[in-house]
Amino acid sequence: MSKRRKATPKNHSNILTYIAWGLASIVLVMGSIAVGYYIGYDAAKKDLVKKEQAKEQKKVLVTKKLEEATVKKDELNVSDRLKEVLKKESMPAQEKKEIEEIKPVEKAKITEKPKVTEKPKVVEKAKAVEETKEAIAEYEDASHEVEDAVLPKPPKREIVKTSTKPKLAIIIDDVSVQSHVSAIKGLNLPITMSFLPPSKIRPNSHNLAAKESFYMVHLPMEAMNFTREEPFTLKTDDSEKTISQRIVELKKLFPRVDYINNHTGSKFTANESAMNKLISTLKSQNITFVDSRTTANSQAPKMAKKYGVNYIGRDVFLDHHMDKSYIITQIKKAIEVAKLHGSAIAIGHPHANTIAAISESKRLFCDVELVLIDRL
Repeated sequence: MSKRRKATPKNHSNILTYIAWGLASIVLVMGSIAVGYYIGYDAAKKDLVKKEQAKEQKKVLVTKKLEEATVKKDELNVSDRLKEVLKKESMPAQEKKEIEEIKPVEKAKITEKPKVTEKPKVVEKAKAVEETKEAIAEYEDASHEVEDAVLPKPPKREIVKTSTKPKLAIIIDDVSVQSHVSAIKGLNLPITMSFLPPSKIRPNSHNLAAKESFYMVHLPMEAMNFTREEPFTLKTDDSEKTISQRIVELKKLFPRVDYINNHTGSKFTANESAMNKLISTLKSQNITFVDSRTTANSQAPKMAKKYGVNYIGRDVFLDHHMDKSYIITQIKKAIEVAKLHGSAIAIGHPHANTIAAISESKRLFCDVELVLIDRL
């Protein structure tokens, strides 16, 4: 029987070495796996973040494009509603001249019934020319008169800090025909329409106002200089009875009128006696006067204090000049005034550039609450 050989220390040392190397290899492999996992996880995480960021950027880009498309669509809609107004403002000089040179005989033919031998298209074109001429005459007359070369500044106001959004009321004066109403309503903004009283060239202004839930009346008053005086314009030498009768007439034409502002009126509003009679009459009829401030010498603040009523006056004229970039600058100015004082009133007119400028400024109105005049 052979004798069992005893394990020598050398053999034990070799076994331990192999075991150590084996364990080290296992640790190394596991470590590599762990490192690879975490490196891969970190890379995957970064990749996921990048994808999320790209997705968010794409979402923002799509939203921006949609907003731009919406604004463009709104502008197109406004343009569609402004066809008549655009015709009046952008008509070539030569075409205007041709319209002005229409012979009386040709104009007479327009009102006659077409003969069987006449071509309907010729008659229709003649009618369209005459209607366009009348529209131009009406529109050119719808202009605001400011007596001073420099726009009168509004009275000093206190600086107000408010926790709520400042309020801005935009009044569009001289509203008198359907194209004006359609263009303003096409903005889809709370804009106050101030209607001129009906006259020969705008006989339906009161009927248009009757369809609106809220409106103002733009009352013609005497100016220092007239380009063209409106019918039934209040004069400084009118008696209190005459002024009272005119306001009563307007109440019948515009039963829901609560606010009246002056059309022109640089001479009338600067006359203390005339304004005393007007403010007294308006107070008795529960009508608030909004001072368009066509002169720096307006007596409206003094008369408002005398009769214990709040003075409301224009802060900014939007379209004293007809350039669209100027109007947008004035809109920004009105917003800044509102921020400073808590509220502001801006006045414009239904010109194509004014409507377009308001439409293009919708993003600017995020800083204020656009309201009707009765919300101030």
